[in-house]
Amino acid sequence: MRKLASFAQGQWVAGTGTPATMLHAVTGEPVATASSEGLDFKAMLEYGRRVGGPAMRKLTFHERARMMKALAQYLMGRKDEFYALSAATGATKSDSWVDIEGGIGTFFVYSSKGRRELPNETFYVDGDVEPLSKGGTFVGRHVCVPLEGVAVHINAFNFPVWGMLEKLAPTFLAGMPAIVKPATATSFLTELVVRAMIDSKILPEGALQLIVGGVGDLFEHLTCQDVVTFTGSASTGRKLKAHPRIIEESIRFNMEADSLNFCMLGPDAAPGTEEFDLYIKEVAREMTLKAGQRCTAIRRAIVPAAYSDEVIKALGKRLAGSTLGDPSVEGVRMGPLASRAQVAEVRKSVDGIKAAATVVFGDYDNFTVTGADRGKGAFFPPMLLHCADPLGTSAAHDIEAFGPVSTVMGYQSVAEACELAKRGKGSLCGSLFTASDDVARDVVLGTAAFHGRLNIVSRRSAKEQTGHGSPLPHMVHGGPGRAGGGEEMGGMRSVMHYLQRTAVQAHPQTITRVTGVWTKGADTPTDVAHPFSKHFEDIQVGDTLFTHRRTVTEADVVNFAGMSGDYFYAHTDEIAAKDSLFGRRVAHGYFVLSAAAGLFVYPPKGPVLANYGLERLRFTKPVYPGDTIQVRFTCKQKTAKDTPPDGVPQGVVEWDVEVTNQDQDICAVYSILTLVARKPTA
Repeated sequence: MRKLASFAQGQWVAGTGTPATMLHAVTGEPVATASSEGLDFKAMLEYGRRVGGPAMRKLTFHERARMMKALAQYLMGRKDEFYALSAATGATKSDSWVDIEGGIGTFFVYSSKGRRELPNETFYVDGDVEPLSKGGTFVGRHVCVPLEGVAVHINAFNFPVWGMLEKLAPTFLAGMPAIVKPATATSFLTELVVRAMIDSKILPEGALQLIVGGVGDLFEHLTCQDVVTFTGSASTGRKLKAHPRIIEESIRFNMEADSLNFCMLGPDAAPGTEEFDLYIKEVAREMTLKAGQRCTAIRRAIVPAAYSDEVIKALGKRLAGSTLGDPSVEGVRMGPLASRAQVAEVRKSVDGIKAAATVVFGDYDNFTVTGADRGKGAFFPPMLLHCADPLGTSAAHDIEAFGPVSTVMGYQSVAEACELAKRGKGSLCGSLFTASDDVARDVVLGTAAFHGRLNIVSRRSAKEQTGHGSPLPHMVHGGPGRAGGGEEMGGMRSVMHYLQRTAVQAHPQTITRVTGVWTKGADTPTDVAHPFSKHFEDIQVGDTLFTHRRTVTEADVVNFAGMSGDYFYAHTDEIAAKDSLFGRRVAHGYFVLSAAAGLFVYPPKGPVLANYGLERLRFTKPVYPGDTIQVRFTCKQKTAKDTPPDGVPQGVVEWDVEVTNQDQDICAVYSILTLVARKPTA
């Protein structure tokens, strides 16, 4: 039996005092012991702030992203160790896949998104420039910088790996150190993964600490720069959220609580349709995956009242084919709950729901277990209930059985179905099976305010949809009300949870220097050398080229129409153009872009490798034959890139482009992105 240790202040520390014992969910045998007694929680927080924080903040977003990718690759190389120990939690192979590789996959996703969506900087500039004065000498921008505290992650027992990694991914990308506190019941698996992360030596010192056992007086030492995230029961989450220190210091607290998620069968999805069959498969799968111990599991099956009997019959048949037992035995589809304590808790919850519903499948006093001793393991059978009066009773909407339990309830109209969905008082997710886009619209708009995520499934999306209960790194995971009122993941949204957004108000030149992004009104230094003749390192933000001028002729317009095939009347029909908003024939907007490129492009071969793209194009004033245009071409921002496989070191330069006419009226504005070679190293 292993004695688990916490990782505190760069050292593995075994707790003192009487430890808690964790039991194998299948056999009931002791697996490990753990205690956090003797840890100096105040010192752990100070160590994270003093050592881990500065080390993380000096890295850019891209450096952190590359670090996360390397760590994910390292963990994938050791996944067999994790799978072997995951069996002690009662997980089947597919359960472990969701937990282990799903968690590691979250690191891969955030690494990729961080390099694509965030700058190669230690801070993030949020939103556009806000003009704050008439003359343009006083403007504002928002910058986001990492908080200078520690992120404390308190996780649930059901996903000891994914629950940790899905929180660490945005935390590390944002540049904050973390203290992870897993639920004790399955902390032996979390500890193994943390040991691997520390063994990798990829993370900076102080970036990650671990507590196995209780949190002691940790909360008493939190400050306004710290962040707390919690996943678990709504009652525990409310207690932590109301801690005096959380309130006094206005500490950011993100809560993701178990909820009474719904899965709805559309009125069009009658028995015999593909959507009906997909619905039955999904509800049964969600009831048995992880033995129903998922915060996103389907707790309420909302179906047309006329189909209730058919749904119950089909679900019963499907559930009867799910063999309960030791996941290591061939043919076992569902494992035990995480602990015997959970068995008692789920049984108590089922008894509460039975006050307003009837059991239509399953019996917690009489069920078969394959390959294991029912009396020693934490086994609980799939149970299906039916609530005949879901609008008149509340138990099925108030009580969550955190196991393989779901309640079928009928509705008479889509509006009534939406009302039933909202009776959960805020849920992490809901799903709808329908072939009708009109029903989908009504349900989304009728339930979205009470749900963090809605998954719509039809025969058209069936093969690729990811499932009712599968939170994805790209999408928000969380929900209002009972679900905790927080948001996890959701791509860059969750990264912002660990950053402070600050408004900076100053002259455009000051804003440019602070942010590293050229702001209109700032200096525009010019040089004899053309910007396209310079390597990435030699280009400075603000470097500007004012081009020579070009007068647009009628021949230009006619020739461009012939070359492009764009004979739109405003360009080619003088009579029709008189009645247009332009008043007469006007040059093509894309001709203006082409002519502008001809003015600012440097023809000889040089460090510019390619045009990378064009963004934020706006045509602000028409250009007529006879107008004379000129271009201001300014380096707006530089981003160094990883060296590609072809071995050419390079970076992306964003150029702010402004096209004006002879009266200095702005005719077009946009950004050009170019790939520019870096200087070769000696």
